[in-house]
Amino acid sequence: MTSQDLRQKFLDFFKEKKHAIIDGASLIPENDPTVLFTTAGMHPLVPYLMGEKHAEGTRLVNIQKCIRTGDIDEVGDAYHHTFFEMLGNWSLGDYFKEESLTWSLEFLTDKKWLGLDKNLISVSVFKSDSDAYNIWQNLGFSKKKIAKLPKKENWWGPAGKTGPCGPDSEIFYQIGDSKVEIWNNVFMQFNKTAAGKYKSLSQKNIDTGMGLERTLAIINGLDDNYKTDLFINIIKKIEELSGVKYGEAEKTTRAMRIIADHIKAATFIMGDNKGVAPSNLDQGYVVRRLIRRAIRYGKQLGVDVSQKLWTKEIAQVVIDDFKNAYPELEKNKKFIINNIDEEEAKFSKTLKRGLREIKKIRDSFVHGISSNEFDAKKAFYIYQTLGFPLEMIQEELKKSHLFVDEKKFQEEFKKHQELSRTANAGKFKSGLADHGEETTKLHTAAHLLLAALRQVLGDHIFQRGSNITPERLRLDFSHSEKLTDQQKEKIEKIINEAIEKKLPITCEEMPVDKAKKQGAMGIFDSKYGKKVKVYTVGDCQIKKDSFSCEICAGPHVKDTGKLGHFKIIKEQSSSSGVRRIKAVLE
Repeated sequence: MTSQDLRQKFLDFFKEKKHAIIDGASLIPENDPTVLFTTAGMHPLVPYLMGEKHAEGTRLVNIQKCIRTGDIDEVGDAYHHTFFEMLGNWSLGDYFKEESLTWSLEFLTDKKWLGLDKNLISVSVFKSDSDAYNIWQNLGFSKKKIAKLPKKENWWGPAGKTGPCGPDSEIFYQIGDSKVEIWNNVFMQFNKTAAGKYKSLSQKNIDTGMGLERTLAIINGLDDNYKTDLFINIIKKIEELSGVKYGEAEKTTRAMRIIADHIKAATFIMGDNKGVAPSNLDQGYVVRRLIRRAIRYGKQLGVDVSQKLWTKEIAQVVIDDFKNAYPELEKNKKFIINNIDEEEAKFSKTLKRGLREIKKIRDSFVHGISSNEFDAKKAFYIYQTLGFPLEMIQEELKKSHLFVDEKKFQEEFKKHQELSRTANAGKFKSGLADHGEETTKLHTAAHLLLAALRQVLGDHIFQRGSNITPERLRLDFSHSEKLTDQQKEKIEKIINEAIEKKLPITCEEMPVDKAKKQGAMGIFDSKYGKKVKVYTVGDCQIKKDSFSCEICAGPHVKDTGKLGHFKIIKEQSSSSGVRRIKAVLE
């Protein structure tokens, strides 16, 4: 079975169960500073899980692109990935546990669908969830096949610090001696508040997630996700570039998996319709880290960046393999190739500088009487500032018969992680998912800003990302030149005049074609969605009264008069061809 077969079967199955097929969201979350990326299929649907009405109804199904960086160091085995596709179905206050679990088993085992062996399936439930436990027993699972586990193991969410969450039931499939998790059914009944309390939601929801990569491998009898069509062409290209055969040695196989995973993830982030270029900030830093880590492991395989820029060749394979499922990759191909090439060239210079620095430190090392141990703090400094992995540092030190104690190095690494978490806890302390009054106002103001930018700078302006906290809004947009003081003043004036007019803000659900005809701003390459929500400031039908008309999930204030005074506090470059504005409401 191909990956496209599996995607289509999943959508078809739930379509038969009266689910509306909707499009997946961007990898870059809309107005949510609590996370850098869309980490799960439920993430873009939080407002609807909280009770807001969805334009397509109460039963939904889709395929969602996801990025998770929390376990990036786990990448290299047969199953972990930074980028992955999540197959998901949702009930928004409609069906609940019995239908969810029954349908999951039907899709997995019925010969019309996946036809997996039920005898190789086992499940887990939250230890206090007697309903889920009894449902699995009624479906023919013995007590030995149902594990009752604590909250740490069988509770999902929230995606950020607050939001919808609940107990879950995980489904595992036996592969050799291992049990591989392939599907998770979450019974989303609670909302975690900022105070850490769990309150019952106004509706009981179902949120499921099936990993495309793992499930595809299992269906095809493979014990390695990288042997499926989701990776095999990428692996072949790495073999061609390195002259190394996949699977021959554990160390080189791990390196090839990391390269394949990281370049694929970076390509999807850059190729998203809110594409992010490599940088030292937020999502851009993750892209930079992925590309550079791939290059370092390429060096282990003998792919020499100083002789040839090669990462774009792998990115091209990703684009070719996935452009049918994700047309945005082909659409944004130039942006992807230019940025990955530029980043590799920059890192080539960094590598040369780093090797010189290691040689200098190595040559100045004073050997102890009984030890050739190199200072772990200095080794971590090299890792942190020059981007060298421990393996490369050890390799260089070995030339002078030196070594770094790996345990001490990991201790330094953990200290750094704790500092980073402390800093990030303050940085990402709130988000639009909370639907607070100030974030709602600033979200509306962001619509006004985008419309004003297009009036002042031209129709080439499109949103490339946003981030809203209760204190300020941040908008990234496509534009290559720094804004003049006069342009910024004009933008502020246009927005504040719109605020003074107290323009009404209305929301209407409509088909995509109607939204296009009405002049709504948004991304129209949706493969599955039939209806969208269009928020209008003024009246899109009457040109003189129209100010802004955009596809958006909301929420917004009722009229612009509630916003206050708009002021730009900073305008700067975000990445190549992208500018960033930070603004406040006074």
